[in-house]
Order: sequence, then C-alpha cells, then structure tokens
Amino acid sequence: MPVVSLRAQNIPASPIRRLTPLADATASRGVHVHRLNIGQPDVHTPRAMIEAYQTYDEPVLAYGPSLGIPALREAAAADYARHGSAVDASDVIVTTGGSEAIRFSLCAVADPGDEVLVFEPFYANYLGFAAEYGVHLRAVSSSIDSGFHLPDIETIEAAITERTKAILVTSPGNPTGAIYSSEEMSRLGEVALRHDLFLISDEAYREFAYDGVKVTSALTLDQVLDRVIVVDSVSKRYSACGARIGFFVSKNPEVHQAAMRMAFARLCPATVDQRAALAAFATPQTYFDEVVAEYTRRRDVLVDGLRQIEGVQTYTPEGAFYTMATFPVDDVDRFAAWLLTDFSLDGETVMLAPASGFYSTPGLGTKEARIAYVLECEALRRAALCLAAAIPRYLESGRGALPRA
Repeated sequence: MPVVSLRAQNIPASPIRRLTPLADATASRGVHVHRLNIGQPDVHTPRAMIEAYQTYDEPVLAYGPSLGIPALREAAAADYARHGSAVDASDVIVTTGGSEAIRFSLCAVADPGDEVLVFEPFYANYLGFAAEYGVHLRAVSSSIDSGFHLPDIETIEAAITERTKAILVTSPGNPTGAIYSSEEMSRLGEVALRHDLFLISDEAYREFAYDGVKVTSALTLDQVLDRVIVVDSVSKRYSACGARIGFFVSKNPEVHQAAMRMAFARLCPATVDQRAALAAFATPQTYFDEVVAEYTRRRDVLVDGLRQIEGVQTYTPEGAFYTMATFPVDDVDRFAAWLLTDFSLDGETVMLAPASGFYSTPGLGTKEARIAYVLECEALRRAALCLAAAIPRYLESGRGALPRA
C-alpha cells in the first residue's frame, strides 16, 4: 500500500482549528461556545463588495490574467501610494489570499534546507507553508513582558546563519497585536542590508491600529526597497475572509519574475473575487474609522476582563484583533480542551487557540493562548467571566495545577 509523504506528515496541525471537533460537539449539546480561537471578523463586509458579487453578469466565467486583473493591481498600487509607499501596478501580483503570497515569497527567496528568520510567537500557518517547501523557520523569541516587540539587535543577528535567506515579520502582529515602531522596522532593514537578506513583511492587518499608533510599511524603507516583499490581503481589512484575494508586492525585478512564474503555474486568482475586491477599494475612510473604534472597544473589554482574573497575565495590544495571555495552568492545550469537554457556566464556555502552535521552539507557549476579540463586547465580557470561573475549577480538579516551587 502506498504511504503518505513525509513532507505532508510534517505539516503541523493548526492550533487555531485543532479543537473545532470538540467545540462542535459541545455546541451540539446546547452549550454556547464563545469562539475566540479564530480571527473571523463579524463586522459587515462593505456593501459595495457584496453588490459586486450580486451584479456580476458575464456570459462566461473565464480565466483571468495570471497576475490579476489590471484594474485591481492599479487600485492596490494607488492604495499603497496613499499610505506613503511608491508602488506601481507592475509591482503587484494578485494572489489567492495572503496565504499564497506567503508561499510565493518563501519559494522565491529560499531553497530546501535554507532558513528564514521569524519572531515567535508567529502566525501558525507559516510553519505549514515552510514545511511545504522544505524551508526551516529559525525563530527568535519575543516576550509578553514587552508586548512582544522585537528583541535587541544583537539577539537577532546572533540567530543568523549562512543558510539564512530572509527575515519574515508581521506588523500588526498575528498572534500578538504588536505594531513594530518605525525604529524597529528600520533596524530590521539595517540587519537585512548588513547580512544580505530579503525582508518579507506580512501587512494584512495594516488598517487595525489603535490609540494613534502608526504602522510602518516595509515599502517605506528606501534603503532596502529592492530586498522587500510585502504580503497583503483583503480578508481582514474588508471583513472578507471568504473572498481569498491577496497581494504579493516587490520592486525587485528578479523576485517579481520568480513570483510571476509561480502565478503562471497556478493559472489565475478567482475572477469574481477580484471584481469584488476591486469594488472594496472604493470603501470610504469612515468604514475603517468605525471598525477601528469598534475593535478598540472590544480590545479594552477583553483586556480589562482578563486582568481581573487572578494569575492571568496580558497586555494592551496595539493592533490587529488578537491578544496573548498567560494562564496559571500547567498546559493550555489541556486546559483549552477541558473548557470544551468538561466546563460550562450558565450554558456557556470558551474556545481558545493554544499558543504552543505559534512557536517553533519546543516548550514555549505552553501556558499561553491567543485570544481573538472578534465578538461583540457583551460576548467578550461573558467569555472573560467563563475563564474567571473555569481556572479555579480546573486547578481544583488537580489536572492543571502548576508544580510547587
């Protein structure tokens, strides 16, 4: 009997969706599950985008251009220009979601056995994408004590080896919500220049910045612009995760040509989704202002609720719609499963994303969880109350107590 490849077997299970069967079983028993595990926004998709789907009226749903429809590439370039980045439509390739843009990036800069430097905790699917191409993610750890901002430059440079080909960053961060300052981004540019590396910047959460904090795009780092690849997406920005439209942006002709060959091989992104994404670019700024205000309220409700729970450590994230929290239990994977199988408060419980899957260093993140504040404020209050009641009950059961010092 043929066997499944080791490459496929080495792709890790998603910490975001791994507990979904337990959550579904719990919901089927009539328990309401507050699903804080996944970054699925519940704010409405812009009406213009929905109408673009409803009014699509072509006699043939044909292939589109491999690089994306020209009007969408132009709209994306104009949007970057509004944010201070000198990007031409010819620098933009439309991809099937930001995920494909990350795959293109890894394949363009690294061969099997090469390394890409990342800062953990990082977006868990990076591990799967890297495994597909035989690329090793070399992790540099950041800490909840600093809100997961970058470690010092000496620590970063100490992790670089002769196999390192690129630095991969996410700002605003998933799973951390950290926004790297202009100084931090400049330091990364300096490291890339000094060590002859590419800089891949995942900027899918660009619009989600709170309290006046500014997002610095890698496309504004003039000194290393020929080394920069930006990954982008309409999924979060327009609450359109199902549209699966992203962007690969590079001003480096060789990198662009490499990505273009991959784009030709997969034919084209979905034509209808591209038309809808094009309509979304006409969304007024008031939409984003309202969304940011709503997520600011949600963040504050969640963080305040977590801070009232004895033994829980968190911080105030600056962007995206996630926070990380440390729990006073021995293993959050077990605790998260227990929440779904053995606990409810007034018919409610919580689904978390255990953070161990957002790290590649063994043993890290076992007491942490990523929490997405993508529910309405009252649901977040209820979720925090569930966690406050669950932790002492879990510890009293003897299954999750930390060892005595």
